[in-house]
Amino acid sequence: MTEAAEDHPGFFTSRLERVIGWARRYSIFQYPFVTACCGMEYMSTASGHYDMDRFGAGLPRFSPRQADVLFVVGTISHKMAPVLRRVYDQMCDPKWVVAFGVCTCTGGFYDNYATVQGIDTIVPVDIYIPGCPPRPEAVLDGLIKLQEKIEKQKQLSYPNVRELKLAEEMADATASGSRPGSRKR
Repeated sequence: MTEAAEDHPGFFTSRLERVIGWARRYSIFQYPFVTACCGMEYMSTASGHYDMDRFGAGLPRFSPRQADVLFVVGTISHKMAPVLRRVYDQMCDPKWVVAFGVCTCTGGFYDNYATVQGIDTIVPVDIYIPGCPPRPEAVLDGLIKLQEKIEKQKQLSYPNVRELKLAEEMADATASGSRPGSRKR
């Protein structure tokens, strides 16, 4: 062990977290959930003039199991909400969500029974990009903010012993048919 590592006990793990954060920041695999007119602005952002690829987010994945960022683009109806939730649930952790356009963020000018008034009622949203439709510059700004959030996030997670014991207890209780936390007498 070197002197620097001996002086700072978390030296190796903190450096490893920074490297992983940097790698995740520049390797965003997005899943575009495009439903409405904002899709045109989304496509223009990926074009050569704005070049989303220079931020490491150029290749969209059309399978939620291969993506880590869900771009929800356009109006979401209540009929489509369970599909959006299923796509979100199929994504692997860590995962992030970007709400693209005013209809996705707040329901927009569709104030009726059929439209979801903001997708944050269905899935947790990390970045909101407002506008009708948002300009490509605003989309790139949102992408940069997402990259900063990804890089600052804790990358290595260590299992919490208490949570592991509780999960084991719940699994045992489910298998035996009793309530979790109750003891047999």
